Amino acid sequence: MDCKIITIFFSQKHRGKTKIRCAKPLFNCFSIIPSLHLRLCGIFCIGLFIFSACAFREPSRAFFSLGTLCTITLYEQGQNSVYNEIIFRINEIENLMSVNIPSSDISRINAAAGTEKVQVHKDTFFVIERAVFFARLGGGAFDPTVGPLVSLWGIGDLNERIPSREEIEQALPLINWRNIFLDSETCSVYLSKKGMALDLGAIAKGYATDEAAKIIKNAGINRAIVDLGGNIITIGTNKNRPWRIGIQKPGTSRGETVGVLQITEKTVVTSGSYERFFIENDRHYHHLFSPFTGYPAKTGLLSVTIITNISMNADALSTAVFVLGYEKGMELINTFEDTEAVFIFEDKSIITTSNTDFNLTDNSFYFK
Repeated sequence: MDCKIITIFFSQKHRGKTKIRCAKPLFNCFSIIPSLHLRLCGIFCIGLFIFSACAFREPSRAFFSLGTLCTITLYEQGQNSVYNEIIFRINEIENLMSVNIPSSDISRINAAAGTEKVQVHKDTFFVIERAVFFARLGGGAFDPTVGPLVSLWGIGDLNERIPSREEIEQALPLINWRNIFLDSETCSVYLSKKGMALDLGAIAKGYATDEAAKIIKNAGINRAIVDLGGNIITIGTNKNRPWRIGIQKPGTSRGETVGVLQITEKTVVTSGSYERFFIENDRHYHHLFSPFTGYPAKTGLLSVTIITNISMNADALSTAVFVLGYEKGMELINTFEDTEAVFIFEDKSIITTSNTDFNLTDNSFYFK
């Protein structure tokens, strides 16, 4: 019997707006951010689906962490001790990097912005260091200091609204990755301006995905899938066949796919304008903000899917590329080896990189 692991979107009307409601995500999905306060949008905001020839007897463990439904499936040697180690590790990352936990490293850094540097766990320091790397590489399209801007819009929260131009102009000077100062000797982080706020949502979930995969491989398990609310990584093959990963059809809430990727030993992450949004006065406002303008990015894209080897890279790249747009986004992708992409545009056209194994399943879309 075939089974489908899918994520369901919930949309509802609220105060005259159509909105996607996320169940108290711990990170925001920002234009990083990614998305990502990049809250890690989970089961309500994902754009990927796994299709595997698995029987219900196959071991699997689902749990809620990082603001999303996490599903770990160990097809061989799925011992409780391995599941427990993975869950402990993911929860540990959440406790270090969630913007909604007052005692987290990120909350402590934000509270001390403009005042003093904060010593953090080596994991937090590493992820911030990588976030700065991607911010520099993408010219700021991915910016982990986007927290004030995301809080201002509040997309996905009950207080979501369109800020005034004056409010956005006041927030923009606080968003600058160059004002993050890292001290590797003391493992300390300093935000140089009061009011700045880090948010690691678009990259921290990728890091957690990679850490889960590391535990699985160290345990000698040769076939598994990690799905952290849409950050998917595959280990081994699907019974000597590639894994089939469906990409969400933009604009639908019924789990429809626009096409299917076939991958082996890869990670897949999608950023899309349909993940979290509200509509006001017939205008669509999504959660992938441009750190340059303070408004949702408008690059003609509906979604960007990144396929590569490291989930943390895919997490950051998917948002950066969405904000940059196709041409500049492709330049960024081309700086990485073994990295492919699927671009879905507002006119329903699709472009994939040369080696991407992607099959269209919805003929209302077309290859450009």
